[in-house]
Parts: sequence; C-alpha cells; structure tokens
Amino acid sequence: MMKTQEQKLNKKVHFISLGCPKNLVDSEIMAGTLLKEGFEVVGDENEAETVIVNTCGFIEDSKKESIQRILDMAELKKGGRLEKVVVAGCLTQRYKDDLVQGLPEADLFVGSGEFQNIAQILKGSYGGNTKKTFFNLPTYLQEQETPRVNSQPGHRAYLKISEGCMKRCAFCAIPLIRGNLQSRTIESVVNEAKLLAVGGVKELIIISHDFTDYGWDLRRKNPQAKDSPVELLRALCKVEGIEWIRLLYLYPDGITPEMVELFATEPKLVKYFDMPLQHVNDDVLKKMNRKMTRGEIETVLQNIKEKIPDAIIRTQFIVGFPGETQEQFEEILEFMLKHEFDRVGCFKYSPEENTPGGKMIEQLDEDIKDERFNAVMSVAQRISLEKHAAMVGKTLDVLVEGYSEETELLLQGRFWGQAPDIDGTVLINDGQASKGDIVKVRITESMEYDLIGEIVEEGH
Repeated sequence: MMKTQEQKLNKKVHFISLGCPKNLVDSEIMAGTLLKEGFEVVGDENEAETVIVNTCGFIEDSKKESIQRILDMAELKKGGRLEKVVVAGCLTQRYKDDLVQGLPEADLFVGSGEFQNIAQILKGSYGGNTKKTFFNLPTYLQEQETPRVNSQPGHRAYLKISEGCMKRCAFCAIPLIRGNLQSRTIESVVNEAKLLAVGGVKELIIISHDFTDYGWDLRRKNPQAKDSPVELLRALCKVEGIEWIRLLYLYPDGITPEMVELFATEPKLVKYFDMPLQHVNDDVLKKMNRKMTRGEIETVLQNIKEKIPDAIIRTQFIVGFPGETQEQFEEILEFMLKHEFDRVGCFKYSPEENTPGGKMIEQLDEDIKDERFNAVMSVAQRISLEKHAAMVGKTLDVLVEGYSEETELLLQGRFWGQAPDIDGTVLINDGQASKGDIVKVRITESMEYDLIGEIVEEGH
C-alpha cells in the first residue's frame, strides 16, 4: 500500500503557463505546492504523466491559443506516457461549464479560486476520485509561507502584491475572472522579497492589475493601515541584495507627485513607467470608463519628464473600441508623436462577454481595427528607431542574462529601461561577464528594438 502511495506522489508534472506574469506566478505557486507534496516538475511534456495548462482568458487570441495548447497536449495521451491534462487559470474560471463540455479531451478543470489546492486535487484524481471540476470564488491570496518555485533566471523574479482589480473598465473582464482587489500586507510582500534576495535575485518585478491601487482595500478596512504604494516601495528598497525594482502596470490616475519624487531619488527604483493609457480622446476614455481626461494624463506625463528626464515610459493603446471615429483614433497618433513614448503596445479591441463594451452596438469591422493597429505600430517603431539611435555612445547599466538566443558568440542582457519578455535586449559583442552581473556597457549600434554594445566596466 505504501508503494502505491509513493508512486502517486512521484508523478512527473509539466507546466504550460500562458498569458501575463501574474498567471506565471500562479504556475510557480502550483509547482511549489506539488514539489512539497512529492511530485516532480519537469521541463519536457514528453516526460510528464500530467500536463497543467494554465490558461489565459483575457482576449480572443489568447483564448484560441489556450484551447489549441490543450488540444495539442491531449494528443500526447495517445500512445505516450501522458495520463492527465489539467486545465487551470483564467479561461477555466471564466467559462466553467462551457469549457468542461467543449473539451472532453481534458481530465481536470481547476479554476483560479482552487489552483492553490492542486496537489490534493491531483492526488485525489490518481487515487480514484472521478470528480473533474474544481471551482471556487477567486478569493485566494498568496501568503508569505506559500510554496513557490521561481521559474525565471535566478537573478530576477516576479513579485505579486495583490489579486483582483477595483477598476471597472468597459473593455475588461478581469474583475469577472479574478474578483475584487485583495492586497497582501507590506510585511508579507517584504518577507517574500527577502527570501528571493537570499536566493540570489537582484531584480524584483512588481506585478498586480494596477500597482497604484495597492492597499486601498486594507486601508478601507482599517483607516490606520499604512499599506500604500509609496510605503510599499520604501519598504522594498530597504531589502538587502535587491538592486533593481521594476514596476509593471501603473495606471496614470494613481501616479502621484510623491510617487514620482520617490522614483527620482531612490536608486533601486528603475526609472521605468509602465503606464497603460488605452486611449487619449476624452469621449472614448469616458466610454471606456477610464477615470482620467487627456489633460490629466498629460499633467502626469509632464511631472515625470520634469522630475526624471531620462525616464523610460511604456504605454499601451486599444484601437477599434466601439464607436471610435477616425478623428478620435488619429488623436492617438498625434499624442504619440507629441510625447514620443519609448515603448508602445497595441491591442485591437476584442468584444468580451458580460462587459459593457461587449454590449455596445457600434462594433467596428476587423479591417478597420487592423488598419489602425498597423498605423499605431508604424509610428511606434519609427519613434523607437530614433530613440535608440540617440543612445549610441551612451554608457548604460546592463543586467547580463547569459548568451544570446541566436548565438553563443554574443552575451545578452537588458539595460534598466527594458523589461523582460516585452521589450528588447542589449547584445554585448565585446567583454566578459557572468549571468546576473550588472555591468557598464557602451552602446555602439542600435536597432528597432535592440541595442548593441561593449562592456567598459565589469560589474558585480
């Protein structure tokens, strides 16, 4: 009997994590939970008895990708060692019964309110439990003792500070999937940061659905609570061993002068503002239920540029929102040219079920969305080329990531103005360094998204 139980615990599990870094952290928590219970996590699906597909349900393209990966994994069950395909994550939580009925190829369905119980669910399934669906309200909040395996290179890690979202943007289904805002305490977040630092992490990448809303729920429950965005940053900056702190997803309505001042004066905070604007026309912003006007957005941008002239600003726009006119769209292009954003992402509006935007009658043709998307990216690329050309001759702090993905003749890294996976890289063609070193690199050439340079001073 003991041997059978041991075999159950030694099952090999492979993860496919789709979508945003917040989803990736959930996969890391599932991996840590499984390892603690005796499972083995492997990097190759062909070696696994169980594959967990942690799905994304944010926009139509991500839904299609999630379903295709599930079907691909189900094919491996035919004649291979794979026994179970587990579907987890946002798509599962959002579509529940529809997904279960539409994907008989999958064996287990685990919603975003139950993923923390993955070890018990898998052990039960291997032990003969025939239950296939595990759903609950998405109220789980990571704690400092929550098991987690960092899937990133050892010198960097994502740090999730909250779950859910308090905003109700007309285009977004995240609150339907992830629930309302739940913030971790500063103490919990800082303790996890200390553990990551002891493990060799130099770059912390702080993630949430909106960093600037952090702690609102805690302060609402307890007016004496000190949990706020600025106080969290001050506490994280004191963690020994952490050298770069990068924030993702700062909505402009919460970027206060006090926060900008802290960015300007605290060396550990990289001067990188990831600020999704979505639009700049006041009428469209109102329809989107965004809580700012173009004038208020420009005030925030002006404050950042005055206090931190070398700040890197990344933004994101949605084109083709219901009723968007050509004139309203062209305001985005004019705004981009005026403010010369360093990085720009763009989404073609996708009508989402049970959202205000999805119910609007003025839906635009896909051809119009494609045309507007291409126009935004064309302007973004032109600005990026010019900005990168102006960097030639400058010396930048670069975090070395290892050898280039294309050739082992070059090292590859990121300067502080480049976030992993969404921005470009710095290719190093002269000098030696180890993975995780921060070195001085003189930029000698530039491209649309990447830079090329040589090490002029070894780092640490």
